[in-house]
Amino acid sequence: MIQSRPDNEISTFTPDLTPLLDIIFIVMVFLLLTANVEFKSMEIAIPQTNDSAVLDSPNQNVIAINILAGSPAWAIQGIPMDNWEAFTSALLDAIKANPDKTVVIAADKTADVQSMLKVLAFMQNNKITATNIVMEEE
Repeated sequence: MIQSRPDNEISTFTPDLTPLLDIIFIVMVFLLLTANVEFKSMEIAIPQTNDSAVLDSPNQNVIAINILAGSPAWAIQGIPMDNWEAFTSALLDAIKANPDKTVVIAADKTADVQSMLKVLAFMQNNKITATNIVMEEE
């Protein structure tokens, strides 16, 4: 037989929310792990200038450093150098033989940035300051 409780024993109905919270957290973790993450990147452009004084080639003879796309990576006065030591010694010899000449760096568009930075760091360490970098007009 079913017995009813007396009025003084009626408890308030409170559902257990623990299973519901567990399911919500599992769904959240699943969505976070399966969501596509879009990588943000910023496009950069090589600096260009309209200043014709910067773009004009110097009237004097120069020591030209070329940074090439393939191997060998460097050249001085159009002569490719096989390795870094040969390049640096040839550059120092050219500068000692012609201290009044300006150094001009011309890099290929597809050349490795590391090669250019290596040249610039070498020039800074050896206090070679009279340098121009070849740029393309807009």
